[in-house]
Amino acid sequence: MFGPHHHHDTDIAKNIRVIEWLKADLLASLSALFKAMLRGNEERLMDAFSSIIITCYVLGRRLGISFTRMDLKLESKLRQGIEEEHEMERWYGDLSALLAHLVEKKR
Repeated sequence: MFGPHHHHDTDIAKNIRVIEWLKADLLASLSALFKAMLRGNEERLMDAFSSIIITCYVLGRRLGISFTRMDLKLESKLRQGIEEEHEMERWYGDLSALLAHLVEKKR
């Protein structure tokens, strides 16, 4: 009834739907973050931040980027920001603190 490409086509269509769902989920999480910031609710802030991070990693994976490659790129961007003295680094040391946190977690 179905040709040999039916399963492959179904997988592609499913992946496209999942990517669209993840994009919408990312926007919803960003909206939740902004609302939590207005209300000053720490639990909701953490929930929104966690959702954004998870969605970004999963979306990257759906687009062919492994979690390991994402981690390596994240560390690389942090190092670049530190070297280029990004404002958040210069003013608060946030990039160095995050890089140290990520490196320590690997141990």
